[in-house]
Amino acid sequence: MINKLKFWKTSKENDALEERINALKELPMPKHVAIIMDGNGRWAKKRALPRVAGHHEGMKRVRRITRLASKLGIEVLTLYAFSTENWKRPKSEVDYLMKLPGEFLGTFLPELKEENVRVQMMGYKDKLPEHTLGAVGKAITETEHNNGLILNFALNYGSRDEIVRAVKNIVHDVKKGKLTEKDITEANFSNYLMSHSLRDPDLLIRTSGEIRLSNFMLWQLAYTEFFFSDVLWPDFNEENLVEAIEVYQQRSRRYGGLKSEGVEE
Repeated sequence: MINKLKFWKTSKENDALEERINALKELPMPKHVAIIMDGNGRWAKKRALPRVAGHHEGMKRVRRITRLASKLGIEVLTLYAFSTENWKRPKSEVDYLMKLPGEFLGTFLPELKEENVRVQMMGYKDKLPEHTLGAVGKAITETEHNNGLILNFALNYGSRDEIVRAVKNIVHDVKKGKLTEKDITEANFSNYLMSHSLRDPDLLIRTSGEIRLSNFMLWQLAYTEFFFSDVLWPDFNEENLVEAIEVYQQRSRRYGGLKSEGVEE
């Protein structure tokens, strides 16, 4: 069950984590958490294993982090699973990565359905293999009526291309008379992005010690709080997620204004 934590060595450690989780719920929770899952390859290299072993272990972390996100009442969890630039990697590695959605969702889908999680995807479908699209499509269809956590996979996603395509579609609609210059606002522009049905992320987490966005949700992250962790993704656990949210809750989100102006959520 998603609501159960059963990964700690002692009941004392488990109780301490439960106390921290309960404390989180007393303060504003990020409604949308986005994660750049980085470090699978380095995790494998440190253990003299092939890179695909790191990706396989990283998949297990997705399951654990999704469980806790659901337990915490987070509304959206967006995971950067495969970028438009990742096609540059060796074919054998790309082929393995394309098989992971089927393996992951094949075993985890019953639990996602039981726990009211809804699967979504943002990214370009044109280059994805049929077996990848089939696995993701099946999960989307079978969870579409769930109204709990949205588990949103960014798969074959690139933010610059997303923005360029949004501009092209706006130009097209202007030419067709569907839009005027006055209609082109920030809010309306957001409606042309792949994330149009979601609120912007409140918290971005990137693992592995890298401090960059790697072409991920560049428009949507304008006022997102960032948390960079040195932990490699296959080692990123529930306690690390709790830490990231604790740090988020200590920050004051002013959106360019002042706290006294009452602009915090």
